[in-house]
Amino acid sequence: MSKDSYHLSHENLARPVLVKKSPRAKRMTLRVSPTQRDVILTIPVRTGARKVSAFLEQHIEWLNQQLAKLPEPVPFENGRFIPFLGQPHELVFCGPRTKKHVGQGVVTRIMAGDEHTKPDPSANVSLQILGAVDHAPRRLKDWLKKEAKRKLVERVDIHARRLGLDYTRLGVRDQRSRWGSCSSQKSLSFSWRLILAPERVLDYVAAHEVAHLREMNHSERFWALVAKTLPEHNEARQWLRQNGQDLHRYGANE
Repeated sequence: MSKDSYHLSHENLARPVLVKKSPRAKRMTLRVSPTQRDVILTIPVRTGARKVSAFLEQHIEWLNQQLAKLPEPVPFENGRFIPFLGQPHELVFCGPRTKKHVGQGVVTRIMAGDEHTKPDPSANVSLQILGAVDHAPRRLKDWLKKEAKRKLVERVDIHARRLGLDYTRLGVRDQRSRWGSCSSQKSLSFSWRLILAPERVLDYVAAHEVAHLREMNHSERFWALVAKTLPEHNEARQWLRQNGQDLHRYGANE
């Protein structure tokens, strides 16, 4: 926490308020972040504590209404369901590997240590995580990140070849404000949560950022590039607009 921000609690509010001082702020503004699931109050630098408290008190009812609209978080826990490439999968925390797990029907078996995933085409409902249960959420998240990067590298390379473009590096992290980004140094960055979305959506974001390698804007020329490498991108773009926010609730407590 920086010196220009602090948390403020209120007895009638389920979550603490993150108060941010901004030299650019002309007045106090309040919002609920659907991705971070936080209440954020931005205030001018020279705002007294009484004014902050009074402003917050005036908006308690509105805040509670907005918080109630947020979808429930889905932590990575045994028995929970999460989407993987758009399909729901049950999380199965199996504990240390034993003979009884060998051959068990799963789509993907996430192994402890250096072992590899083993897809089973006869099943399509679970992600089985072996190893110590206490570490299963972290291993699952690490695996999802690796799968996201593997799939994104595959799709980015395809779109880059189609458009005759090059990039310098590709990274995957937990971006909250955007699904992908392209720097002036031709470095691409993506949210690992795209692996939760249908594959066509991940493919669209890959094509979108590759197009930015040539057009760092959203001009007609940019969209022409996207359409050139991925003609049927509108459906995926619309899906992300309507459902993208929901992806941030999975593993929210990890």
